[in-house]
Amino acid sequence: MGHRLAILDDYQDVAHGFADWTALEKEGVSVTVFREPFTSQEALVAALAGYSMVIAMRERTPFPRPVLEKLPALKLLVTTGMANAAIDVAAAEEHGITVCGTPGSPAAAPELTWALLLAIARNLPAEDNSMRSGAWQSTVGFELAGKTLGIVGLGKIGRRIAAYGQAFGMDVLAWSENLTDEAAADAGVRKVSKDDLFRSSDVATLHLRLSPRSEGTVGERELRLLGPEGILVNTARGALVDQDALVRALAEGWIRGAALDVFDQEPLPAAHPILAAPNTVLSPHLGYVTRESYRQFYGGAFEDVNAWLAGAPIRVIPA
Repeated sequence: MGHRLAILDDYQDVAHGFADWTALEKEGVSVTVFREPFTSQEALVAALAGYSMVIAMRERTPFPRPVLEKLPALKLLVTTGMANAAIDVAAAEEHGITVCGTPGSPAAAPELTWALLLAIARNLPAEDNSMRSGAWQSTVGFELAGKTLGIVGLGKIGRRIAAYGQAFGMDVLAWSENLTDEAAADAGVRKVSKDDLFRSSDVATLHLRLSPRSEGTVGERELRLLGPEGILVNTARGALVDQDALVRALAEGWIRGAALDVFDQEPLPAAHPILAAPNTVLSPHLGYVTRESYRQFYGGAFEDVNAWLAGAPIRVIPA
């Protein structure tokens, strides 16, 4: 009996443009692409029954233990990127499921972060809409030069953001629980406490991995410290921020505005309160959505599948 491969959450219907899945079909592998997100764990389990291989696009579809336990045919689970907080890798290992990752683009998320920051600094979405309705110069923006940029999480992405800030003439601060003086100095930034970062920054941008420890890193206290002239940028994970506190902060003017690419619910429901919040620039989790990134994601996933079929899995993610 041949293998069945499911490619999940291909929102833009582009998977077939970034890897030659027909080559697998010629080898007897049945390939199915799912474009729409699943509405429940039950719907996911029902749809994937009988599939031996699944490719998950980032964390769009979670695979917790209860789901994996109900997919006895599943033997290979590929995630784009080399980490996925939505997959219970330990449970996968217990059930004989190999979890593999792919390369990714180091530039995609940082560039999107900076695009959002520039857009909110100069009110570009509002000015675009205003101009199309016949108005001319309806807002006054602000410059980044001379402002203070606070980076929460100075990993690979955070370090790139630090370099962008320095190139724009910003004073750059950083904080994370495990940040050392040496790592901060190496990136040319000042290590400060969490409170000092939010108190001192004109812009605070988040670049932490989501974990039980980092969830809710930004709440009412941090937003009030950021202050009425402060901007929050989040292109990491929605759950890093207390969403209710953020909506209140925007509505009540605790902060100046927010530029967001990630949310507590994705895709974002039409009635989500953040859509009605003032002074925001929103994008639909585009941080990794570039041609260069997708070539690595889908190309790497194709390699993973072929390697597993050959009995020599690559880029295996340990429990």
